[in-house]
Amino acid sequence: MIIGFDQESPLEIVGCKGHNLARMWQAGLPVPSGFCVTCDAIESPDSSELDRALGRLQGAAYAVRSSAIQEDSTFASFAGILLSRLNIITAAGVLSALADIRKAALAPAATGYSRRRDVQSALRVSGIVQTFVASEASGVLFMRDPLTGAGHMVVEAAWGLGVGVVEGLVRPDRWVISAGGTVTSSYIADKDIAIVPCEHGGTRESPVDPACRRRPCLSLESLQQLSRLAAGCERLFGSPQDIEWAVSGNRVWLVQSRPITSTK
Repeated sequence: MIIGFDQESPLEIVGCKGHNLARMWQAGLPVPSGFCVTCDAIESPDSSELDRALGRLQGAAYAVRSSAIQEDSTFASFAGILLSRLNIITAAGVLSALADIRKAALAPAATGYSRRRDVQSALRVSGIVQTFVASEASGVLFMRDPLTGAGHMVVEAAWGLGVGVVEGLVRPDRWVISAGGTVTSSYIADKDIAIVPCEHGGTRESPVDPACRRRPCLSLESLQQLSRLAAGCERLFGSPQDIEWAVSGNRVWLVQSRPITSTK
């Protein structure tokens, strides 16, 4: 079964990430349009149903991400463990990405993380398919300091797609923003590489133009947008959030929001 973001998306069949994205989309937050392939359907996706769903999205390219039922809790985020595939340009590519997602959920990295975080039940995963955002810059925002728990926001960002920040491939720029939305400190890194879309699908690592390496990858306007959107996510979910986002054409898109995971 395929469930669009405009439909009721129960956590127990679309996983936490898919459930949260549907709620955000329905609340009017800037989430790229998409749908979920349920935990049962991802076992053997219906290609005709998938073709119809992709036709409704009318995207030039797609992002395909995992969404586990046990994912994105306050004690187990599965960040960097489960799989994403970006800039997929064909229906066959989306089907292949869904198969990869299912395999990754059964891989030793996922089962080992489940064991360390004391996740008792077997990991069940669905797939999320969204229109792909070819971002100029992207990264993460924590509504509480991830190291100290202090009540300010921390933004980390780099040029290109967010995988560069999430997977630690590049040292990111870093800003601290007060609860009132004021930037109180900044660190601009030497960002030597970026992850960018390939012309014929997929992504690649690319050197950053020397003129941009030490240039801030976010404007003050984008930081202010992020601050406002983060507050909207906190109101929606009722707790401080760990948010993944992307900037394209001076617009901020939200691609994930989850509770800040305990480090204990």
